[in-house]
Amino acid sequence: MFVRRFHTSSVSFTKVVPNNLKGKKKSSQEWLTRQLNDPFVERAKMANYRCRSAFKLLEIDQKYNIIKPGFTVIDCGAAPGSWSQIAVKQSNADGAAPGKPKGTVIGVDLLQIYPIAHATTLGNTDFTRTESQDKIRSLLGEKRIDCVLSDMAPNATGVRSLDQENIITLCYSVLRFAILMSSPNASLLMKVWDNGEVPALEKNIQRYYQQVKRIKPRASRADSAENFVLARGFVGVER
Repeated sequence: MFVRRFHTSSVSFTKVVPNNLKGKKKSSQEWLTRQLNDPFVERAKMANYRCRSAFKLLEIDQKYNIIKPGFTVIDCGAAPGSWSQIAVKQSNADGAAPGKPKGTVIGVDLLQIYPIAHATTLGNTDFTRTESQDKIRSLLGEKRIDCVLSDMAPNATGVRSLDQENIITLCYSVLRFAILMSSPNASLLMKVWDNGEVPALEKNIQRYYQQVKRIKPRASRADSAENFVLARGFVGVER
């Protein structure tokens, strides 16, 4: 790779340009260049996080305090595992904070998840299937969930309307599970892509949570349609 240096009257910064782009598609070239110039990618390596998305959850949790010691956390779409890594630390599932309660973290994903210390991982598992959710319930026993996380997204088809419909379908699957399994005052964090269906999703979530808001952490790339819906203060449902 080679480096280009840019200067202005007040700012100097360096752009790294990869030299192994020959024969690669334009989209692959853009991805490689973006990765090499993404400060969160380097920070993730230094902190031993499995990917840069760790900083999205870290920023949200630092601001809204959604994961506390002793919490039971479900991480949907967990692979490669960076959110589960954060959840283990913040919930004290690793017991690193003596005197504080130890939490429980379960990560689930369609893809394989390499083991994460102090977390239970369910790789090659489709969260949306009833049997998968039954397995999570079995692992939890009598425990209720204090925080449901979802960084799930469907494989892109290239058809915008279909992709938007698919991610909303995933969100409703997570919401239904959270409604059935959450403890009072629990939180829910779900990834969405900006589209016309998100306001209706937020309105439905408001039926079950005291506060609902859409946020975009700094670690989310500016050119991405990615946002997160954060719901806090689960109030339950009338039975």
